[in-house]
Amino acid sequence: MSVESVLHLNFRGEARAALEFYQSVFGGDLAVVTYQDLGNVPDPADADHVTWGQVRAANGFHVMAYDVPSGTPFERGEKSFFLSLRGDDTEEVTAYWKKLSEGATVVQPLGPAQWAPLYGMLKDRFGVIWVVDVASGHHA
Repeated sequence: MSVESVLHLNFRGEARAALEFYQSVFGGDLAVVTYQDLGNVPDPADADHVTWGQVRAANGFHVMAYDVPSGTPFERGEKSFFLSLRGDDTEEVTAYWKKLSEGATVVQPLGPAQWAPLYGMLKDRFGVIWVVDVASGHHA
C-alpha cells in the first residue's frame, strides 16, 4: 500500500502546452487524455482540451494538469492548482478521505468515476482543494 501526493495544475486550454513545456525542462514521460478521448464533451470547444495529463520523470519530477471546462468559472492564477492524493488501496484512500473531510467542503463525494474506482474532491478546512482517487491501471 502506498499513496502519492502530486501538484495538479489547472488551466483553460493551456494544459497540453504547459505539460509539454515541463517535459522539455525536466524530461520524462508525457501522458494526456482529452475530453474527446473520454467521450465527455459538454462543449465542442473543449473536445481537444486535457481532462487529465501528467509528466513523470525518472529524476522524481511529477506534475499533473487539466483544462477547466469552459462552463466552469476560471480566472488564470485563481484556483490554479489542486493537490492530488492517489493511492492503490481503496480502504487506505477512503481512510485519508474521511480524515481530510473533517471540517471540509465536499465538492464531489468520494465514489466511482469513469476513470477511477474511487474519485472525490474537497476543499479542506484551510482552503486547499484536494482531488483524491484510487489509481486505475490507466493512470497509475
